[in-house]
Amino acid sequence: MIGDKHGLQGELQKTQANYVPLSPISFLTRAAKVYPDRLAISYEGRRITYGEFHERVSRFASALDSLNIGVGDTVSVIAPNVPSLLEAHYAVPAIGAVLSAINIRLDATTVAFILEHSTAKVLLVDDEFAELALDALQKLKTKPHIIRIADSFIEPAPQISPIEYEDFLASGNPQFTLQLPKDEWQPITLNYTSGTTGDPKGAVYSHRGAYLNAVANTISFGMSADTVYLWILPMFHCNGWSHSWAVTLAGGTHVCLRNIAPEDIFDQIETAGITHTCGAPIVLNMLIHAPETVKKYPVSTIKIATGGAPPPSTVIAQMEEMGFEVVHLYGLTETYGPATICEIQDDWARLPKGEAALRLARQGQSHPMIEDYQVGDIDRAKPIAADGNIVGEIQIRSNTIMMGYHKNPTATRAAFKDGWFHTGDLAVMHEDASLEIKDRAKDVIISGGENISSIEIEEVLTQNPKISAAAAVAKPDDKWGETPCAFVELVEGGTCDANDVIDWCRQNMAHFKVPKNVVFGELPKTSTGKIKKFVLRKRARSLESRSEDT
Repeated sequence: MIGDKHGLQGELQKTQANYVPLSPISFLTRAAKVYPDRLAISYEGRRITYGEFHERVSRFASALDSLNIGVGDTVSVIAPNVPSLLEAHYAVPAIGAVLSAINIRLDATTVAFILEHSTAKVLLVDDEFAELALDALQKLKTKPHIIRIADSFIEPAPQISPIEYEDFLASGNPQFTLQLPKDEWQPITLNYTSGTTGDPKGAVYSHRGAYLNAVANTISFGMSADTVYLWILPMFHCNGWSHSWAVTLAGGTHVCLRNIAPEDIFDQIETAGITHTCGAPIVLNMLIHAPETVKKYPVSTIKIATGGAPPPSTVIAQMEEMGFEVVHLYGLTETYGPATICEIQDDWARLPKGEAALRLARQGQSHPMIEDYQVGDIDRAKPIAADGNIVGEIQIRSNTIMMGYHKNPTATRAAFKDGWFHTGDLAVMHEDASLEIKDRAKDVIISGGENISSIEIEEVLTQNPKISAAAAVAKPDDKWGETPCAFVELVEGGTCDANDVIDWCRQNMAHFKVPKNVVFGELPKTSTGKIKKFVLRKRARSLESRSEDT
């Protein structure tokens, strides 16, 4: 019998019939067979079917192969959400190479570091970012092959390379076979963190992890062959949270978008029949506060997933009023994007609207394919009580955790201490097994021995109808050690002073948590929409102990 202590494992072997390495490359192969004439990619009037998508990827892979690019070689791309970057997500790993989609908002020095650290053999550059690439390349001793991505919608920049992307594809074989990896634990992509201090770290993804997280996305986001996905979220950010592969798995349509501006987004909503999209809370805020002259409300509800920073409950409520269903996710570069999802519970329908929005603002339960998660003691990785009060660190164990940090074994060991991935995010666990982030460990404000959550302060601040965005950081204080300092952006036409903000906070939170200083102005943000709190902490240290405007 199978359960016998001797077992049958010795008789049962992996063969081509019963074992195929997991890889998202297979999603495109299937889609091209099942839906050859279905629209796969839409971009500025261009329409590419799945049959054509597969042929273009085959040509791309063949052309790379002719450059002797192969297993383990890095192919980098500097481009916005255009078809060539999407095609790279299949062509590059189909020859065993590793895709590194580089953040287009980085400075040349950081781009040069990434190219050198990843030992990039090929670099594809969109004309819009030719100057950035040229500045970065000047800092390198060994330069990769350069391929230029031209676009009729922007000024040409032929000086970057004589080889243009479409010509490069034309040189490839349309019958080239897209290869699955021999080992699913083979790197597929290299994604660099947008760290706020020091050099970025390169998180290595495997074919297996990418496959599983893409499957999880189709399940959790309710995608099907009728899905029309709008590319607002950058593909360079965790490979678009794995949606670069998930939409293809579903057989849906990728609507590529170069410019992430409210008018362009609303135009696509009106004309393309968008059903799904993703964006950081800053994007949601941008849509909410867009001029009424450009707003075009969806005929049918659009699912919009958000994460990267905890969205205020007011933002969730306002998006729903505009015709969007907000799906709240939590994750990191190291987790392929989504790691938890706030699943709507049956009894929430009976809650007051504001209370339901507060529940939706939680980070929720495990995303499909996540093996285990906990709020644990930072030092021992021991789970703490799920009472909604005790704060610990979010820790995750899953096949959808990065393989490790490229060329950084010390950081990898620290991240995987005690058999868990340590996120560095502080949270409580509620009785329903849902997570609620309280802060990054480094963002907690300790005032007079009391821990104050900057996220709690930000939630109260953004409930003020005159405030569009807010951040709270610690400011050194001789008496209390630290006190909260608030930085706020006002809505267009909104007027209030520091005392108004402080009074608002006093009415809505414990007085020891109320900011002692308030600074008005645009908040500095990273390329993925996260607020640069390290910049704000530096500003706070230079302030006098009083409220002020800037």
